[in-house]
Amino acid sequence: MSSLLEAADIRPLSAREFEQFRRLAYEKVGLDLRDGKETLVSARLGKKIRELHFRSFQEYYRHVVEDRTGEALTALIDALTTNHTSFFREPAHFEFLRNTIQPQVRGREQIAIWSAACSTGEEPYSIAFELLNEFGEPALSKIRILATDISTRVLATAQRGAYPADRFEGMSPLQLRRYLLRGEQRYAGWYRVKPEVRAAVEFRRLNLMENFSHLGPFVVIFCRNVMIYFDKPTQEDLVQRLARCLEPGGYLFIGHAESLNGIEHPLQYLQPAVYRKMEANHTSAQRGLGRR
Repeated sequence: MSSLLEAADIRPLSAREFEQFRRLAYEKVGLDLRDGKETLVSARLGKKIRELHFRSFQEYYRHVVEDRTGEALTALIDALTTNHTSFFREPAHFEFLRNTIQPQVRGREQIAIWSAACSTGEEPYSIAFELLNEFGEPALSKIRILATDISTRVLATAQRGAYPADRFEGMSPLQLRRYLLRGEQRYAGWYRVKPEVRAAVEFRRLNLMENFSHLGPFVVIFCRNVMIYFDKPTQEDLVQRLARCLEPGGYLFIGHAESLNGIEHPLQYLQPAVYRKMEANHTSAQRGLGRR
């Protein structure tokens, strides 16, 4: 009863408190909480306050700032953003991967792809399934998929690789048998990605605002539905750094709700949400192509 009373007594989010949370989210992870988001922030953080039995937004803010593990900050960002994903989301990207990129990498000894902001893992596993559809299981030895996210919560789900059966409705019975294990007894109605396929994906916590110049080079980077949370300067900085992690001629996929309009970048627009890093000898001649 006391916790219910405390929850009812929480004062509304003040303008000062909103500014504190906004500044914290922007400085730590680049999240742009613009004016007008006060109601969203109040509702979502109010839920966290009730879950954790804090008495005010200010007390919760101090908890996040003083937590040296970073877990409280991650939980706050989880509350303010949406981790919606699905297998083979935005099919046009997987068609491009199948029809354009896979023929180019067929003879390689290693195929390195980065799934940035991988959420609960559906994206990197979809990439693995697509590559295995084309190259077969012998390719497991040369497929390297790095999957990163800021949230340890979603990464834990991704690493388990277990999902309700209805998440795989778009896959053929052959693919289900080839890549997944059917759950039994208390796990009936679930599938788990086979261990050898899970082994092709390395899951790692990463804040995209931090230095990741040591990663790569990659032939493809998926960074989809992340920049919708960023302002233009943050988007430009991120795209510039992502481009440096691409090999010459490598590809960047962004979300179809996103655009690189209005920011400087060294990439060539190919089709909606698909960009390519120009070869070194073409960079100067085509410098203006990346403004779409």
